[in-house]
Amino acid sequence: MTVARTEEQTVACTVEGRIAWVKFNRPEKRNAMSPALNRQMMRALDELEFRDDVGVLVLTGEGTAWTAGMDLNEYFRETEARGLAGTRQAQRESYGWWRRLRWYQKPTIAMINGWCFGGGYGPLFACDLAFAADEARFGLSEINWGILPGGGASKVAAELLSFRRAMYHAMLGENIDGRTAAEWGLVNESMPADRLRARVTEVAESLLKKNPVALKATKDAIRRVREMTYDNAEDFLVRAQEAANSFDGEGRKEGLRQFLDEKTYKPGLGAYDRSRQKSA
Repeated sequence: MTVARTEEQTVACTVEGRIAWVKFNRPEKRNAMSPALNRQMMRALDELEFRDDVGVLVLTGEGTAWTAGMDLNEYFRETEARGLAGTRQAQRESYGWWRRLRWYQKPTIAMINGWCFGGGYGPLFACDLAFAADEARFGLSEINWGILPGGGASKVAAELLSFRRAMYHAMLGENIDGRTAAEWGLVNESMPADRLRARVTEVAESLLKKNPVALKATKDAIRRVREMTYDNAEDFLVRAQEAANSFDGEGRKEGLRQFLDEKTYKPGLGAYDRSRQKSA
C-alpha cells in the first residue's frame, strides 16, 4: 500500500523530560532513507540542537524497523537518472546529517528497535551510544545486489568490528540479531524489545545529570583521539581540557568543592549536584 507522506512527515519528533525522541517515519518502507527524509532530518537536528528543553537526543524508528538503509528506488535509481549532479546532491544530503550527528552538541543515543541495514550504519556510528532489541536485525546486504558497502558503511564495520568479523559481515551479506550485534561491538547492549525504551530512558536520564560542557568535550575527544598517535592525543586532550575549563570553569570548581570540601558525593559513583552550580 502506498502512503502519501509529505517531506515534513518523514521524521517525527517529540520532547519528553528533556529527551528528544527523533524517529525515522517511513514505516511502510521500513524507514528507508530517501532524499526527502534526509533533508527533513537535517532540519530536525537544527531545530533541536540548542533548545534549552533538550538535553539528550534519541534516534529511533517508527514501526518494526530502525532503518533498512537507503531507499533503492528514490535514493539510487531516481537520483542517478538525474546524472552526476543528482547523485552528488543526494550524497550531500545524507552524509551531511550523519556528519552533523557525529559532532552534535547534545549526547545522542541510537535505539535500534528493528531492521538496521546498509546506509543505516552511517547514523548508527554517528550516535554516541547504541542500544538494540534482541529481535533487531543488522546487515550489510550490498554484496547481495552487486555493490560494495559505501556511504561510510565499510568504514563503520572496520571501526566497530574486528578485522575478521568486518570481512565476514561485509562479504557474506548475512544478517545478525541484536545479541550478536552487542557481542560484536556494533551496539553497547541488547535486550528484549519490551525493555528497550526503558533502558534507553534510564541511560538518557543519567546523561542529563552530567555537566553538558564536559559531555560535549568528552564525546568529541573520544572520536578525535581514535585517529591520533598517543603523543598527539595527549597534547590535544590537554588543550581540550583547558578550553573546557575556560568555557565552564564554575562547573569544574563546583564538582571539586562538593567532593573535596563537602564530601557529598563520590565521582566514581555518580555526578555532582548541578542544581547548586552558579551557572547551571
